[in-house]
Amino acid sequence: MRVIFKRSYNQDIRLARHSGHLLWYGLLIALALAAPLVLDAFYVGEVTRVLIYALAGLGLMVLTGFSGQVSLGHAAFLAIGAYTNAVLLAMGYSSFISIPAAALLSMLAGMIVALPASRMAGPYLAIATLAFAILVEDIIVKWDGVTGGNRGMAVEPPMFFGYQMWEPWQLYYLSLALLLFGILAALNILRSPAGRAMIAIRDSEVSARSLGIHVTRTKLYAFAVSAALTGLAGALLAHYLQYLAPETFAILLSILLLLMIVVGGLGTVHGAVLGAILIGLLETGISIGKDWLPGAIGTLPGLEPLLFGLILVGFILFEPLGVYGRWVKIRTFFEYFPLYRKKAFKRQRAYLKTERMH
Repeated sequence: MRVIFKRSYNQDIRLARHSGHLLWYGLLIALALAAPLVLDAFYVGEVTRVLIYALAGLGLMVLTGFSGQVSLGHAAFLAIGAYTNAVLLAMGYSSFISIPAAALLSMLAGMIVALPASRMAGPYLAIATLAFAILVEDIIVKWDGVTGGNRGMAVEPPMFFGYQMWEPWQLYYLSLALLLFGILAALNILRSPAGRAMIAIRDSEVSARSLGIHVTRTKLYAFAVSAALTGLAGALLAHYLQYLAPETFAILLSILLLLMIVVGGLGTVHGAVLGAILIGLLETGISIGKDWLPGAIGTLPGLEPLLFGLILVGFILFEPLGVYGRWVKIRTFFEYFPLYRKKAFKRQRAYLKTERMH
């Protein structure tokens, strides 16, 4: 068991709590950098998809996991980022312009949605964001002069300094760099007063107001950051897919992102990455499993949403802290073994004092 002696207040806001974190995360980054050197092009593409999912999940984690606002419309921000990047590349702009523009336009869309949505909570907020996703999908279909409508549109490869990145390993490194940037941005936001205000609102909006936190402004900030990160993932997703169509950004993708952060672990950056890995494996497993199932079952159009829904409900009921929460319990068990208390590792119900006023 590692005992950390704190000698200054700055230790509470450091990115790494101790040297062990620097070692293990450094090794993890080194393995990620070396992956394309030992993997085939197919597996490099699969890992790239996981990295893009992790960045999109991180965007939703900022909104749902850290500020407590449920969204069923984050596929819309992915679509905005993807189409913005594709259209600007088709117009001849560099990725130095198209990718930041995708994040910026998604952020503006998030702020527009946040203005009315900040007055909502619970299922009403989820319905409002779902309506926004449907609206964006309809705009993509109707605006066929720009987006290609139902025909879709091809996506040019990323272009930097006049050089186009055609190889899968190049997109992999671009996705890895942007994911690391997103993780550092999220961690620094969480260490800031704005990040602490988001967490306070998530835990109890009544208590946050009583402490002088401007709730509406903080929710607007959370929506903006969340949409920007998701739009950044959308720009990468456009390059991964190489061809965009409206049905790609349907409600199922929003449910997939929500499932990702719930399975990984709500309220943690680790949860976004772990959720992306597990969902990526799950999608591949479902595709392989369809070939082994009877034809009448494997060809059902609603099989994937059904499985995703069952997994989501199962984790909410039986493992609300997600995979990362379970890992923390296991790690703590071995750290304190044999001096542990059995009740400390059982699932406990959590209550907020301010909720008892109702």
